[in-house]
Amino acid sequence: MSNFPVIASILSEKDLGEFVKDNYNLSENFQCKLFRTGVNHTYFVSGTKKKYVVRVYCYKWRTKTEIQEELRLLQLLKENNLSISFPISDKGNNLIQEINAPEGLRYVVLFSFADGEKMRFMDNNICFEVGSLMARFHNITANKTINRINYNSELLLKKSYIQLTQFFPEDLTEMKYLKKIGVEISKTFQEIKQSEFQNGIIHLDIWYDNIAVKNDREITIFDFDNCGNGLFILDIGYFCKQLFFIESDKKQYESKVESFLNGYRKVRELTKKEIKLIPEAGASIFAFYLGVQAQRFDWSNIFLTENYLKMFVGRIESWMEYYKR
Repeated sequence: MSNFPVIASILSEKDLGEFVKDNYNLSENFQCKLFRTGVNHTYFVSGTKKKYVVRVYCYKWRTKTEIQEELRLLQLLKENNLSISFPISDKGNNLIQEINAPEGLRYVVLFSFADGEKMRFMDNNICFEVGSLMARFHNITANKTINRINYNSELLLKKSYIQLTQFFPEDLTEMKYLKKIGVEISKTFQEIKQSEFQNGIIHLDIWYDNIAVKNDREITIFDFDNCGNGLFILDIGYFCKQLFFIESDKKQYESKVESFLNGYRKVRELTKKEIKLIPEAGASIFAFYLGVQAQRFDWSNIFLTENYLKMFVGRIESWMEYYKR
């Protein structure tokens, strides 16, 4: 009896651990444990002294070229002493492994582990340090490009909206709102003079869940899966928007955003025009991630409901309203 085709699988911890042990110069005494499934699957490999992260890319989520470009960026950042989680070479000096999963070819990369803790409620000093680290990252990638996605209004807003129409009727209030701000923000982006805005390679997902904090000051950034080319203000706007929803006390939010921006400006200049674009930048990325959720979770969608859409769009709306005061 032949195996029935699947669209997604979860690799065995035990067998993935053996695969990693066979391909990398690791000690015998370690355990491989599944940490999280999602857009990609994450496993931790732990020994007595060392800990690593194994990322198993989902089937057809990233091409091999896209992954190679991500890893090339990480090597550039490491060479410039930026605190990041970086890829580890195997015995043959390869960074990417290939596994024939039931659904098809999947890519596997071993990363260094980012020591520290995830800090949802950052104090002003941590926000300052995150701003400084982001600016150092942007200094390294300024005016550079990689062979990956270009984050523009067409991709962030229009294509994301089209993805959502597969699941939600366009006459929903929330869908109408997304379409409306998509047109408005796209117009704003089209009207700006690109020469007046800094651009290069961006992370697009810097927030507390992708930052490890050690000893209250040592910060490591990880998960560059969404890296691509775009305006630096997109990274800045996204961090500010995440902070906005973490901090219910908006006086605290304003104080921490100011610390974050001061940290950034200590290393890299920010113009008034760029700062003015923060609301639209943050909103456009939230709209983009709604589209990603529609694209990537099409095998279950147990959470992608009208109630979820109302909640998520409500967040975008409250963010935009806050900056219209």
